Amino acid sequence: MARRAKVIRFPKRPPEPEGRSAGASSGAGQDEREFVEVCRCRDQSEALVLRGLLESEGIRCLLQTRLAHSVHPFTVGDQGEVIVRVAAPDVQRARLLIARATGGPSFP
Repeated sequence: MARRAKVIRFPKRPPEPEGRSAGASSGAGQDEREFVEVCRCRDQSEALVLRGLLESEGIRCLLQTRLAHSVHPFTVGDQGEVIVRVAAPDVQRARLLIARATGGPSFP
């Protein structure tokens, strides 16, 4: 008799509590859609410095890029662009900090 493979089903998500909507989450489990773009950096090193500045001020942030920098360690032109996103409530403060650090406006 042929041996059959075991099927492992994906676990189902528990239903959301009644008083909580999809956009009203708070805390560390924030969804990526609740983060707003504050600036674009030319390369990963510049983005890492900005992330350090923002996190030192208590602002949560995400770095988003189209490349895996571990696979492509160097880039040409806009190919290595990194988008810095912060939590929606911290956008104004983050833009102010970035403008002070870079000496100009942080968002076109």
